[in-house]
Amino acid sequence: MTPRVLIASRNADKVQPYLDALRSAGIDPLQCTPVSRALPPGVRGILFAGGSDIAPARYGQEPQPELGDVDEERDAFELGLLTLADAIDLPTLCICRGMQLLNVHRGGTLIQHLPQTERHRRIDTPKSQAVHPVRIQADSKLASILGMQEAPVNSRHHQGVDRIGAGLVISARDPEDGVLEAVEDPSRRFMVGVQWHPEDQAPQDEVQRRLFTAFAGACE
Repeated sequence: MTPRVLIASRNADKVQPYLDALRSAGIDPLQCTPVSRALPPGVRGILFAGGSDIAPARYGQEPQPELGDVDEERDAFELGLLTLADAIDLPTLCICRGMQLLNVHRGGTLIQHLPQTERHRRIDTPKSQAVHPVRIQADSKLASILGMQEAPVNSRHHQGVDRIGAGLVISARDPEDGVLEAVEDPSRRFMVGVQWHPEDQAPQDEVQRRLFTAFAGACE
């Protein structure tokens, strides 16, 4: 049976790459937005997508001048979904903002604006183009999924994980500046967060497709 997975997002016009990546892995995806009235039955996993900055009050900080747009309705809705998923050990794949949301959910904090933004927010290149490598912890779930300890990734973020949340471990960093690039909870069936956008790389990159294939396996 094809597993049904939610994509927690806001903008329908930006969700297509996630839909394509999940379908190519054998998943039946369904977008879920903050205005959704009810969760459909039979959901086997949730993907938390990229998007706006998370309100700093969620992690005990005041807004800094470089903070981008926030969506407090989305924050509340998706943190509720993540709390539910965590409580029942529902497989979760958290991408970019999704990884930051996972960290905040577990009591961690964020860097509101990375001083080395130009390395990580490459809006002048195609979304599928890798712009820097990440170094992956050898004993991590991510390493077992991707089958390597260094991988080239794209990058579109100006925030990052600071203090890591309870129960999470760091599974990848940028080897040049140390920015956290992936986290996971080894006690869960599948709870992985990555700071890059594998959905954009997956059509051309077998390594990035493995992340969605592994997620699909956990949701079956």
